[in-house]
Amino acid sequence: MRSAIGKIRPFFQTRSGSVPVAVFVAIVAALVVVAIFAPLIAPYSPNSQNLLGRLKPPGTVARGVTYWLGSDELGRDLLSRLIHGARISLSAAFLSVMLSGCVGVLLGMLAGYVRGWIEIVIMRVVDIFLSIPAILLAIITVAVLGPGFINVVLVLALTRWPRYARVAYGQTLSVAGMPYVRLAHAMGAGRGRILSLHILPNIVAPLSVVATLEFGLMVLFEAGLSFLGLGVQPPASSWGAMLSVGRNYVSTAWWIATFPGLALFLLVLSVNLIGDRLSEFLNPKSR
Repeated sequence: MRSAIGKIRPFFQTRSGSVPVAVFVAIVAALVVVAIFAPLIAPYSPNSQNLLGRLKPPGTVARGVTYWLGSDELGRDLLSRLIHGARISLSAAFLSVMLSGCVGVLLGMLAGYVRGWIEIVIMRVVDIFLSIPAILLAIITVAVLGPGFINVVLVLALTRWPRYARVAYGQTLSVAGMPYVRLAHAMGAGRGRILSLHILPNIVAPLSVVATLEFGLMVLFEAGLSFLGLGVQPPASSWGAMLSVGRNYVSTAWWIATFPGLALFLLVLSVNLIGDRLSEFLNPKSR
């Protein structure tokens, strides 16, 4: 137990004068807890309307309802919608990262280890996907498949798997020539065993950094699609959809767009800084 803590402790040690990474880890952890227990934490139903309490500023009490962060154009509690929106944003980002990571890592390792025509086909497909702007590809694909939570997850995974494939391919090329990999092959180990037991554990570190940075990007992509009306559909709450509504009331109800924007800012900033710190921690040359 002590040895495990000793290995993790350097990750939280930052240079003097900089904000401790533990602060950003705490922010992400708090948002994850809020997303998991949203029905228990939210003071009201996110879809409960109160037309007499529409567009109320933060701290207003109307018909027995306290709007701690204000209300939207339909009198719905903004705090409750923000809490439930965290569940949608985080779950969409997590599922898309897992799906795109699994597909990209598998194809990248196959291309880097098997080589031959498999390498040529996979890497040319990767080049084609990477040549198209990811957000443009996501918008076109969602427009074809239709909006919805499942389609958003599939689209985000479809547009981002080449990033994992590229990293896994390069790392596999460097690991495949190691003596222990050649020895395992000489002793009759199959490709699946070599890839899963000898190559994958040695390329997890850079892939973890990519996944961390991609998580923040997936949050932004989901918010962008919802902002354009191509993501999760009403009445479900989504930070991007709340921003889309809030832009129409910036001058009269600033809180509708401000609080979801701050939540997105804090989450993406925290995840990116954790990813940067993780990259430094896993790369001995940067220490």
